[in-house]
Amino acid sequence: MTLSLKQILLSGAAATMLAVPALADKASDTLNVAFALEPEPLDTYKIAGREGLILARHVYDGLVYKDMDSGTFKGLLAESWSQPDPLTMEFILRKGVTFHNGAAFTADDVVGTLNTVIKPEYGARYAISVDWIKSVEKVDDYTVRIHMAKPFAGAMEMLAGSLPIYPHEYFAQGGSAGMAKAPVGTGPYKLVEQDPGVRYVLERFDGIYPESPKAGATIGRIVVRTMPELNTQYAELMSGKLDWMWRIPPDQAAKLQSRVQVISAPIMRISFINLAPTGDSPLKDVRVRQAVAHAINREAITRAFAGGASETLRAFCNPAQFGCTDDVAQYGYDPEKARALLAEAGYKDGLSLPMTFAAMPRPVAEAIAADLAKVGITVQLDELQYAAGVTRWRDKQAPAFFSNWGSYGVGDVAFLLSNFFGGGADDLVQDAEVTGWLTEADTATDPDLRKADYAKALNRIADQAWVVPMYSFNVNYGLSKDLSFTPYPDEFARFWQSSWK
Repeated sequence: MTLSLKQILLSGAAATMLAVPALADKASDTLNVAFALEPEPLDTYKIAGREGLILARHVYDGLVYKDMDSGTFKGLLAESWSQPDPLTMEFILRKGVTFHNGAAFTADDVVGTLNTVIKPEYGARYAISVDWIKSVEKVDDYTVRIHMAKPFAGAMEMLAGSLPIYPHEYFAQGGSAGMAKAPVGTGPYKLVEQDPGVRYVLERFDGIYPESPKAGATIGRIVVRTMPELNTQYAELMSGKLDWMWRIPPDQAAKLQSRVQVISAPIMRISFINLAPTGDSPLKDVRVRQAVAHAINREAITRAFAGGASETLRAFCNPAQFGCTDDVAQYGYDPEKARALLAEAGYKDGLSLPMTFAAMPRPVAEAIAADLAKVGITVQLDELQYAAGVTRWRDKQAPAFFSNWGSYGVGDVAFLLSNFFGGGADDLVQDAEVTGWLTEADTATDPDLRKADYAKALNRIADQAWVVPMYSFNVNYGLSKDLSFTPYPDEFARFWQSSWK
């Protein structure tokens, strides 16, 4: 077989790319990024992991955008919107927007995308992102109406992050697999090369519409590689071959600090202990639950095991979430009070308490058990995988369940409280008052009413000590000293906001 000159040059270039490691050099205007976990195929509606979702948000846009600095929603593919009635949202779309493949953006793209992904057979990864939509109607080329299946206060959050719009003809032809193989969006970067799960190359899309909140990217090229070994990432970061990595353990972050930039930033995820007042468990008595809360030195545990930007929680919510308030009953570390409450409840000589933990480090669970032992509560620890732990909780076989929840990265307590106290499978309390407040708050459009209802629910949860809030999580980022990067609590890296120093 005879190769053309062009084929020879291309094959030689490819070999060179493989042989020479990428250099983190701002002079080449290439941002080199590493993930330990493989990004999933880049159809946003099928992605669960942050890695794939971060890439997808650089390629795709939704109708609206949430400004994390102000907490307000801005127009993205929509320039304005209204809600004529509780079950209808109307959007006026931007004109002059172009997809990466040159197709013009119109209402057909919104209707084609959303009416496809809301179908059960499409298999959207998270039903919560689409099950509130009944249908989407085209009014004219630049006006659409979303008809809601139910009132949903989180609609704007979903539209801002979880519902990107695809070019309708391209999407209809290739479906989910086609979008994942060759993503086409209107975002600030276009994907120009990918070895799925291994390497991705994005180039700045200079055809982005100027009014976009994502416009203004200054870095021309982003190369993302999967590096499962953190030690490899550390070495490349320190040698200048890497500009950005994340999820660095606290001990390693301290070691890296003198060599590179290290930033610790809070995220939405929180840890907590659910206490089930079911069956014949001692936890049916509120005094026992309050004793558990007073017995745990949460401040010390936060300092020892979370550190950085993590905070000891004062209520069952993340302070960064809309609707969170810490104006609730507090349970400071007080072993004497814990013993007194146990004695009052009839457990002067102590009690035994099985505790399941999942997706939490064993040393943290052991520290909790040690604190409880000091007041006479003997804990039997049982470590399970997350899915197995949740099943045990739902089956009422885990009186105490120590785990965490990330609220899908959304800064609204609707995505936390209703999961555990909204009457569903994870709600072992089934308190009608709390469920009522949450239902009203989750479906209301008045922010003041929502805050008032969430405050009522959080106060009752605290009074009854159904949960022991532990601490918020943080993420440690390692950065080249040449890079300016701002982290946000939702764990979505916004490289279109980054720049070289």
